Amino acid sequence: MENYTVILVIMALMIGASGIAEKVKIPVPVLLLLVGIGVGFVPAMPGIELNPDIIMLLFLPPLLYDAAFNISFAEFRTNRNTIGTLAIGLVFLTTAGIAVTAHYLIAGLSWPLAFVLGAILSATDAVAAMGITKGLGLPHKTVTILEGESLVNDASALVAYRFAVAAVTGIAFVWWKGIVQFLIVLGGGFVIGVVMARILAYTLRYFKGNAMVVASLLLLMPFVTYLVAEHFHVSGVIGVVVLGLGMSRLSREKFPEKFKEQSRYFWEVITFLLNGLIFLLIGLQFPLVLKHMASAQIWPFIGYAAIITAVTIVIRLIRVYLQQFDLQRAFEGKRKVSEDALFDSKTSFIITWSGMRGIVSLAIAIGLPVTLENGAPFPMRNEIVFLSIAVVLLSLLGQGLTLPWIVKRLKK
Repeated sequence: MENYTVILVIMALMIGASGIAEKVKIPVPVLLLLVGIGVGFVPAMPGIELNPDIIMLLFLPPLLYDAAFNISFAEFRTNRNTIGTLAIGLVFLTTAGIAVTAHYLIAGLSWPLAFVLGAILSATDAVAAMGITKGLGLPHKTVTILEGESLVNDASALVAYRFAVAAVTGIAFVWWKGIVQFLIVLGGGFVIGVVMARILAYTLRYFKGNAMVVASLLLLMPFVTYLVAEHFHVSGVIGVVVLGLGMSRLSREKFPEKFKEQSRYFWEVITFLLNGLIFLLIGLQFPLVLKHMASAQIWPFIGYAAIITAVTIVIRLIRVYLQQFDLQRAFEGKRKVSEDALFDSKTSFIITWSGMRGIVSLAIAIGLPVTLENGAPFPMRNEIVFLSIAVVLLSLLGQGLTLPWIVKRLKK
């Protein structure tokens, strides 16, 4: 009964805070984070330890599917060069940048541990990007780049993380094996997504006269696709994204307007609840993590987190502006770059400032092994988890609170 009461309290807080955020013109995810942190410090509130596998399975598939379903496939294809650069190249560049910073900044943090931290914080988050930028009136191109990047980059970050953890446990890293595994993870996820989209399309044609069955299948399939992909050790994220893109195309061609309207409302409710819950739960984790840190470490590590957050922004700023200039040179050199793929400096800055960390970083951090294979404790685990959650909070609160103001100023 106690757990049931806690769930109801959290749901009520989430719905109430979301409504208030709209009234006071604060981004909903930001207010939910603040509420979660505040409630987490209430003595009567029991600690809610999140299971990272549950986070990845319960929240990621429907939210990624919905984002991929609603993204413009034509604009995604037009901006694939920028999306690929940010979702793959920038992830590994950010991993290295954070690792170098953390290694020289934090005493006792070895190179393998520094790369673990870098991999955890390397990817921007689709949920955060959609939650913060919603309602800001950003151009479709900007939204497509942000969502496309954050839909794909999770796979890159997870591969980097696996190799970093392997290095901590003493397994030698072979670069060519890493590249091969990365391609297998991405390619395998793509294949699973295509196959599951074909299966779903065939099944929907069979049940096309039953709207409830069709809607239920559309809800179920992202979870099934994610599980199937993860079972074969390929990217469940990519699988779900490909499924969403495939269903979006099928919807435009085959679904009747009445069903599309009903389906849109249904998914809006689902994403509203899941988005709200995940940001509230991220906030609730901070007080729990504080308990595992020595009091003398807290403020220095918050300072480290602030520096790491700044480093991620600077690296992203440089890479996004380089991409802007690279596209311009390629277009002027009459290489295969569409004029629609070009963007200006204002868009570059908005893309930079919108790159926030979120649910995936949180789940990976909490899922760090407690012990090594020889039974020894995973070195500096509490410190890495604390830094990861602190960077996520600083990223979401700092960039999230200022992004509406920045967008407003740049529009002038």
